[in-house]
Amino acid sequence: MSHKPSVLFVCVHNAGRSQMAAAYLTTLSQGAVEVRSAGSQPAEKVNPAAVEAMAEVGIDMSAEIPKVLTTEAVQDSDVVITMGCGDECPYFPGKRYEDWVLEDPAGKGVDSVRPIRDEIKTRVEALIASLIPAQI
Repeated sequence: MSHKPSVLFVCVHNAGRSQMAAAYLTTLSQGAVEVRSAGSQPAEKVNPAAVEAMAEVGIDMSAEIPKVLTTEAVQDSDVVITMGCGDECPYFPGKRYEDWVLEDPAGKGVDSVRPIRDEIKTRVEALIASLIPAQI
């Protein structure tokens, strides 16, 4: 495949769900997918409970910072996955859009974030399978 697929994860604050999804996709795709994440109203920092939950599975998100959603980020992505940002995400024909309905980890402790993290991993694994042909 000459073109590396690119994925943009979008949520409102880019502090929890989209950060965990981007971290999982970066790790599990082993560089085979270009990964971006952004928020329509980015928070000042990544959710500490999300950072802790990901550290438990060996993924360090401590250096990540929430980023603002730009039209360019959407244009430059093959797949745009929204997580509760509703109509705030720009739409471009020809893009693959998915809306992942996931509980918002904002304000929750790590015990409540773990099931969200695990659901995101399951969805990211399915996403990778749809983007990268199986190596035979």
